[in-house]
Amino acid sequence: MITIIRAAVFAALFLCSAAQTIWAQDIALSSRDGKIELSGTLLGFDGEFYRVETEYGELTIDSTGVQCEGPGCPNLDHFIAELQLSGSATMGEILMPALIDGFAQRNGYQATREDEEGNRFTYRLVDEKSDQTVALFMFRASNSDEGFADLLADEADIVMSLREMRTEERVRAREAGMGDMTGLNRSRVLSLDAAVPVVSASNPVKQISPLMLARAFAGKVTNWQALGGPDAPIDLHLPDDSSGLAQAISDQVMRPATLTFTDTITRHARPADLAEAVAKDSFALGITSYAEQRDTEVLTLSGSCGFALDASRRTIKTEDYPLTAPMFLYFPARRLPQVAREFLAFTRSPAAQIVIRRAGFVDQAPEEIPIEEQGNRFTNAIAVAGPEITLDELQRMNATLKPMARLSTSFRFEAGSVRLDAQSRSNVQQLARALEVGQYDARRLLFAGFSDGQGASFANRDIALRRAEAVRQAVIAAAVTANLERVTLDLDAFGEAMPMACDDTAWGRQANRRVEVWVR
Repeated sequence: MITIIRAAVFAALFLCSAAQTIWAQDIALSSRDGKIELSGTLLGFDGEFYRVETEYGELTIDSTGVQCEGPGCPNLDHFIAELQLSGSATMGEILMPALIDGFAQRNGYQATREDEEGNRFTYRLVDEKSDQTVALFMFRASNSDEGFADLLADEADIVMSLREMRTEERVRAREAGMGDMTGLNRSRVLSLDAAVPVVSASNPVKQISPLMLARAFAGKVTNWQALGGPDAPIDLHLPDDSSGLAQAISDQVMRPATLTFTDTITRHARPADLAEAVAKDSFALGITSYAEQRDTEVLTLSGSCGFALDASRRTIKTEDYPLTAPMFLYFPARRLPQVAREFLAFTRSPAAQIVIRRAGFVDQAPEEIPIEEQGNRFTNAIAVAGPEITLDELQRMNATLKPMARLSTSFRFEAGSVRLDAQSRSNVQQLARALEVGQYDARRLLFAGFSDGQGASFANRDIALRRAEAVRQAVIAAAVTANLERVTLDLDAFGEAMPMACDDTAWGRQANRRVEVWVR
């Protein structure tokens, strides 16, 4: 029978999520004076706090105020932090190990990999001074679906995903007591990637429209002649349908065209296998990760109006390339071990951004891009000038932006919504942190709104201005400790004056609706 003599002493206790036992061992916790006793099943220990399943629910107790007795009590003198990570193989096999190595080097740890059966492996962190193991990062590298399934089964502390958590998964997580997984502290964008159409180097086709890409993978276009190539059938290749990237491709390529995948597609469990198959087949067409393109040729995305977009580190970072694929980490509402928290803090550091770039992925470190390095953007603006976009407005835009540089930190909205997309929500936090540390002190930031060309130009400019204000307010709200008197945060809007893509498609209009940040 659990007895609590003085509940006030346990002010440090709070309710967390109901979970399945990992440790599954009984313990008894008692206060130092022996007046309070609490027993239950140990669910976890993070080096500072016990997580215990009791008849009152799951409780979290500060270890400094209690004594532990029972077979499940951890060794407090030589505590080893354990972290279970599950999900995307691309993240688990490439990106996360690179970040763990970078974290270990900066903190005096030796990181070694221990391979296990199947898709499991462990990174062991050993303190170089004491030669003692301080942490075990235990990986199950499969796909995003399996990662979320492990989280819901309480078999993972962190999910690695190439897609956002689905609505049904969020509902189930909330029902399991894991908190609101859409909250700022429940997920983060670790890095950026993109879905890119790829062909063999011997294929003469160099570009494709998003609509024709969707039609090809729907089985509506089956011969390369329709794409400007030879008279030959198109062999289709995609990642395994359970992977987060495949689901992102479905959302971003097929859904806007109201099409579904044909059954004649060859699926690949590993991105490397997909790239190898496409590279060897002159008539193959695949969609894969930008970071895993390997020896294939990436097709340019084109539009009927003549605008074209290439996938590059910069266009992915700015989200000017439309098929971006943020790489997510998700974690439930419970404390992680101190080493794990330190690692997660490291992933946001400038040093981590260098590691991310070296691993072949797109980092989130803001870059200042002068006008002369922005390609055809201003040429496109001139090309669409007409009765609604006057010469005066173009001259005003040019005069405003020419003395400034564009930040790679941009903001876009979910289709048919005023809600910022996942990458943009991460950008809000990133820009807010930069303001908090004084990175832009004594400088001027201009939030510039742009729109698609649907509707009257004056209405589009008004919508763009309201979006810019919404982004500015979101950044201000997130920059809790920033001294905003040291920086100027201005607004402007240019509506449809500088399109990134053609307005005759849903994906093009989506690319054009954005808020940019310019700095001087």
